[in-house]
Amino acid sequence: MMTADEIQQAAASLEQAELTRQQVALLSQTYPSMDMQDAYRIQDAWVQRKIASGDPQVGLKIGLTSRAMQQALNITTPDSGVLLESMRIQDGEVIAADRFIAPRIEAELAFIMKADVSPNPSLYEVLNATDFVVPALEVLDTRVQRKDAKTGQMRNVYDTIADNAANAGFLLGGKPIRVDNLDLRWIGAIVSVNGQVEETGLAAGVMNHPAQGLVWLAQRLATYGEAIRAGQVVLSGSFIRPLEAPPGTTITADYGPLGTISCHFAQG
Repeated sequence: MMTADEIQQAAASLEQAELTRQQVALLSQTYPSMDMQDAYRIQDAWVQRKIASGDPQVGLKIGLTSRAMQQALNITTPDSGVLLESMRIQDGEVIAADRFIAPRIEAELAFIMKADVSPNPSLYEVLNATDFVVPALEVLDTRVQRKDAKTGQMRNVYDTIADNAANAGFLLGGKPIRVDNLDLRWIGAIVSVNGQVEETGLAAGVMNHPAQGLVWLAQRLATYGEAIRAGQVVLSGSFIRPLEAPPGTTITADYGPLGTISCHFAQG
């Protein structure tokens, strides 16, 4: 278990990494006693710094929802992070080269909530609390190193959670739909990088139903006295592998009848 001072130190290092675009060492190495609870405490301390600076929370994100990603990190549960207003990117936007450190892109569905979600909801309660869903791209970034150069140790799930579940930006686009107008499990995307198809996937890859991630999230938040709130954007989890997005990259996700969403990462 980390001390309160160590939690604040770790949060300050993440804030500095974002400002300078220089990654910090693996937090799991710097603080060997770190556990999952500590990781969420660091994340919360970082988020509170952002909110205090005038950057309001607008939603939440769920990650590590696919079995493949969980097995890769040797865990059996998703993780979650916070969406801030400064993370919002417009569909079709040209993203400045100095905005992120090492961005990657994931395709998913965003749930726009019209009501608060109870602490232990059913899938149907989550759907009833949803105003609509819309195609989304999530921008992942790494304020923490992915790999320690000296030891070869890879970033673990505690590092990822502390780093706001690797979230740094999000785009909403395409056609919003009501949840009773389409089987969400069968919504899919064809994702291209510079015109070349790199990934395809179905939303069923997210815990068999994308709303199931919100069930898990509501239960996790309830343990801290928090909840999914009306008006929030909730990214339900990616159904493709993360795609690298170095400068000069154009990402386009084609959601078929729900339209397309894209962004371009400018050259330095």
